[in-house]
Amino acid sequence: MAGTFKFTFGPWNIHEGSDPFGPTVRETIGFSKKLDYYKKLGFDGVQFHDDDAVPDMNDLTPQQIISKAKEVKKLLDDQGLTAEFVAPRLWEDARTIDGGYTSNEASCRQYAIDRSKRTIDIANALGTDLIVLWLAREGTYIRESKDSKLATERIIGAINQMLEYDPKARICIEPKPNEPMDHTYIPTTGHAIALGLLSSDHKRVGVNIESAHAILAGLDPSDEMGFALTFNKLWTVHLNDQNGLKFDQDKSFGSVDLRRAFNQVRILDKHNYGSNGEFVGLDVKAMRSQRDAVATKHLSNSREIFMKLLEISRSLNDEFIAQCTAERDYEELDLYIMKSLLGK
Repeated sequence: MAGTFKFTFGPWNIHEGSDPFGPTVRETIGFSKKLDYYKKLGFDGVQFHDDDAVPDMNDLTPQQIISKAKEVKKLLDDQGLTAEFVAPRLWEDARTIDGGYTSNEASCRQYAIDRSKRTIDIANALGTDLIVLWLAREGTYIRESKDSKLATERIIGAINQMLEYDPKARICIEPKPNEPMDHTYIPTTGHAIALGLLSSDHKRVGVNIESAHAILAGLDPSDEMGFALTFNKLWTVHLNDQNGLKFDQDKSFGSVDLRRAFNQVRILDKHNYGSNGEFVGLDVKAMRSQRDAVATKHLSNSREIFMKLLEISRSLNDEFIAQCTAERDYEELDLYIMKSLLGK
């Protein structure tokens, strides 16, 4: 067990509490003010969407975008923070209503690629080479609307253009099976890794595994992480929790299924995650009922649970576990894990 753990979250995780059925319930906090929270909460890095760093970027020239991003880099440096990654926000523009890279309109596909290149410019200005692709609208509402083979080829083509645009950029695909689309084309870790292997430089294409997204696909997040680790493709994670196969809830890590959370921590630690500079990212939302003054507890709580589960995992008797597995006495192993989680 030799994992090295530094934590990040995105500014969207300190949010106003709106949902599809109601208005905001908390006051807006400016970006620079949000940065004040990071170190206080025990976090070392910041996740970005492109327009988190450069608002209204569609109205700016490429050089203006880079200039604005450099101003944000100064803010990070002043706080002793690192930019972990930048992700193109391709799902909130009218031109991506039918998908970005897979849109049936060529002009919309070109917009998505151009915006992705601007995202790479922002990442360079912020000092990171990691680009996360959540392929939010790369899917269908009805099967007949798109050719899935052609759509997959278009996603590969977009990734290839990004790889060609910057020979240092690394593309990190974040799979999710549904929402906002009915079905997405890259729903699981296996799909994401296979897609990368077809790219022009597969060594620069990896995955970001989000706990909730794996659960929505009916999979166990720790197994998905182990699969990606086998390929050396687990370049970041989004830890959270999920109550069943419903919408993406982004609950605090471990708040629904503590044992499921434990196994995510254990697989990361067992295989030295973080030893190459990888971060433990959170993507968690405060409960809508939480008041302004305590609307960051979901972040500190998630980190605390991770560290507590790490402590439990490292305290286990590995010889006893090996004995149970050698004898196939899984009931005894099951009880041992449960008692350890209960502090018995």
